[in-house]
This record gives sequence, structure tokens and C-alpha cells, in this order.
Amino acid sequence: MLNPFAQAQFVMSCAELAQCPRDGRPELAFSGRSNSGKSSALNALCGHKGLARVSKTPGRTQLINLFELPTGERLVDLPGYGYAKVPGRVRQDWARMVGTYVEQRTSLQGIVLIMDCRHPLTDHDRQMLEWVRNGQRPCHILLSKSDKLGFGAGKNTFLKVRRDLQAMGVSAGVQLFSAQTGQGLDEARAALWKLLPSAAGLAIEIAPSL
Repeated sequence: MLNPFAQAQFVMSCAELAQCPRDGRPELAFSGRSNSGKSSALNALCGHKGLARVSKTPGRTQLINLFELPTGERLVDLPGYGYAKVPGRVRQDWARMVGTYVEQRTSLQGIVLIMDCRHPLTDHDRQMLEWVRNGQRPCHILLSKSDKLGFGAGKNTFLKVRRDLQAMGVSAGVQLFSAQTGQGLDEARAALWKLLPSAAGLAIEIAPSL
């Protein structure tokens, strides 16, 4: 399939919301716990291993990083959350910045929430989903690192997360995903592309999978 994210290019990093562009261009934001594989997922979706910085040290992404697509729309890599070794004040600042962005950013078209499939729906993930609900944002969840689970365990996790979301009253797409093996990659690209306005002029369809 055609990859609509293939030509994403880094634009800028912002330490606070006031530094973010105010041109109103549509944005699709990536969020997740610090060790959920967020940067790896973003790189895999764009087909560019070095686009977002990947580190073995959780909590390395502390800025809002913006990447521009040829359409003028942007992908936004939000600071990771939930890493215990980050000072409490810094964690609070990150939470305040991310929460405000998700709830109030007028150009935000949707959220891509990455969760480690072995540890989904942590307290921090639930807080993010509360911000998503408050901001009435479309959301697509990638249960990352699915290669770490067998088929049966992965399917059970997928079904449990979907049930839990229903119990929470959250409407969101959910799928298994692996940046390492490519599981769910085409499905994710198609689902995320539909969240951006340009999708109306370039439809991409792919058969869904678990």
C-alpha cells in the first residue's frame, strides 16, 4: 500500500505549548508511556528508522517534537509519561503540558496512543484516555511489542482492552502492533491516515487484523 507518512520530516522541538506553531495546520499526535515503544512505532509508521529518537533509556523524549508531511499536516511526538526516575516536578510539568495539548489544541485531529501490550491500560494510560474523552478527540490505540506475546495471548489482550474501553465509555480503535515484525503496520497506517483531512483526497484501505 502507499505509505502517506513516508516523507515526514522533522520541523522543530518545543519545550512548552507556547512555542508550538499557531498556523492551525492539522496535527496527529503520538502519546504513550515512556517505555511503550512510542518512538519506534512512529519510525515504523513513517518507514524511517531515524525519524524519532529511539533510546534504551525511558523518559528521553522530554520535548514536543513536530514532523511535517508533504500535505502540510503534522505528526506530533508528545513527551512520554509515567517514568518513575524522572523528578516529580518534571513529571507534573509534562502531565500539565500534554493534558492541555490534548484537551485544548484546536488543530489536533486525533491521538495515537501506544501501550505496551504486556502492560496495557496503566493508570497513566487511563489518564490520557480521560483527556482524550474531555477533548472529544478521535483515538487509535496501538498495542505495541506484540511480537513479545504468542498469538493466543495477544488475542486475549486485544479483547480485554476492548472490553475495558467499553466499560470506561471510551470509543477508540484498537489493534496489535509490532515495530519489529511489522504486524499491524498497514492497518495502522490506514486507520491513522483517516484521521487527517487529506484522507478525503487519497483513500487508503487495508483489511483489518487483530
